Amino acid sequence: RLEEFLKKEVDLELSTPPEFEDRVIDFSEVEELMNSINTIPAPCAPVINPQAPNAATGTSLRVCWGLFSDDTVEWYQLCYKPVSNERRSDDQTDHTLKVKETYCTITNLLPNTQYEFWVSALNASGISPPSERAVYVTAPSPPIIKTKKIRSCENAALVCWESRDINPVDSYMVEL
Repeated sequence: RLEEFLKKEVDLELSTPPEFEDRVIDFSEVEELMNSINTIPAPCAPVINPQAPNAATGTSLRVCWGLFSDDTVEWYQLCYKPVSNERRSDDQTDHTLKVKETYCTITNLLPNTQYEFWVSALNASGISPPSERAVYVTAPSPPIIKTKKIRSCENAALVCWESRDINPVDSYMVEL
């Protein structure tokens, strides 16, 4: 019987066309609703804090910032460059760091040098405007004591030193 069945020509055409083929389903309302649920706004500009006391060494600075709003932030982009009165030079390039926290310690800096910092916040929706710029200063290098020029007597001592810094130092503290 199988052999007879296979010899027959079978008509596989359906007598009634399926109704769903020509139907167009409009998902625009659903898509709009889903996008409104999952969309978070891009964050507002962070606020960079002024330099805190004891936040600097001769080669590092600790920079802190915050947000005014409860924005969702995935990470921050911290940018900095040395401050210079001269026209743009090779040492004036902007440096950028990707940071998860609202603070960062930057190392390998020059002693007694001003650096300009600004920060932006980022999330899946985009990047915030940059914060205002803040100037931080690294601590001066310790001076070099000129041991051959040291003089002393019963009631006094003369100690001479020279600065290793290019920029002028405001003051020195001598400890006995």
